[in-house]
Amino acid sequence: MFGSYSKEKQSRIEAPMLFAVTGLILIGVAFIYSASTASDPRSELWLKQVIFCVLGAGFAIAFCLLDYHSWSRWSLVAYWSGVLLLIAVLIFGTRRGGAKRWIDLGFFQFQPSEFAKLAFIFMQANFLSRPLEELRLLQIFTKAIALTTIPFLLILKEPDLGSALVFFPISLTMMFVAGVELKYLRRFLCGVGILIALILVDVLFAPNKWQLKLENYQRQRLMVYFGKDFAPAQATGPERQHLREVQRQKSYQVEQALISVGSGGFAGKGWRQGTQNALGFLPRGAAHNDFIFSVIAEEKGFLGSVTVLVLYTVVLFGGIKIAGQARDRLGKLLAVGIVTLLFSHVFINIGMNIRLMPVTGIPLPLLSYGGSSVLCSLIAIGILQNIYIYRRTY
Repeated sequence: MFGSYSKEKQSRIEAPMLFAVTGLILIGVAFIYSASTASDPRSELWLKQVIFCVLGAGFAIAFCLLDYHSWSRWSLVAYWSGVLLLIAVLIFGTRRGGAKRWIDLGFFQFQPSEFAKLAFIFMQANFLSRPLEELRLLQIFTKAIALTTIPFLLILKEPDLGSALVFFPISLTMMFVAGVELKYLRRFLCGVGILIALILVDVLFAPNKWQLKLENYQRQRLMVYFGKDFAPAQATGPERQHLREVQRQKSYQVEQALISVGSGGFAGKGWRQGTQNALGFLPRGAAHNDFIFSVIAEEKGFLGSVTVLVLYTVVLFGGIKIAGQARDRLGKLLAVGIVTLLFSHVFINIGMNIRLMPVTGIPLPLLSYGGSSVLCSLIAIGILQNIYIYRRTY
């Protein structure tokens, strides 16, 4: 009896997604090994990534075993626990590169923002799983935006602009699918568009005394992205020379990433044969995480890049399929939130590597090195599989 039950469960798993996820994990481990051992042959980052993947797979299976409705009952606790952790990291967090994003547990660098994203998706899905008549009320839209803004502001304070910005695409997509009044979404998007335009005008054209308060590195990244000269018109010769040197340093990562992607050609230079990585042109501390796509593109070329994109496409379209077949609004919204989260990470990270997006420290799911990212990505996959498994259970 148990055997037939297990067989029935297994036959209902979304297999193409699991194959794609497995492929991404294997590629990630292989190229983390390539990127990290180029500078330090004794590096064990790839081995740690394997351990994180095994742990993540265990968590994913755990999330598959219990109906997602049971997990959703804890969404309020998870959301506010995530908020408390985001506050804790601002107080007790380890500072690296001018940012407090990690809590050092000794054996593990814990990044609360990654777990806060999943907790937020559960909370928002639970909140929006209500009758359509209620969703048309302005106060429901306002509360949904408030739920989004709290973690957004806390993560922005770390500062981690890339992770913070992910919250609003997730929230707005979930609200759109849930059936929130379009006029509220349009007005909000218009307001955000105006705000972004003002920030860009401020960064690119406003005199120093009129500029809005932005972190210096954020302003510089936008100026690099738009090719804006760091030196103002009134700068003296020595000032101009200094600012041009600063601009060259800030542009270095993007330029080297582009060179890596372009130099790979059609089939690449071969695994562990990438000169940009081996000679240290790609930043040592970021080649195995933020710029892992550049390493893959250089060593496996166009074919390797397309393989990665195809695997992500299988995962994302599998998630869309699961959302379409979910048995209720909660399952649909959870799946939509997770798909939007994964898509946002993939789009921003790869866009950053090929200069379609400004540089932000956001990981590439299942490929970039990082315990928190891998664990959360695999838990997200486990939740999608859970929704698929229970799609016909009433």
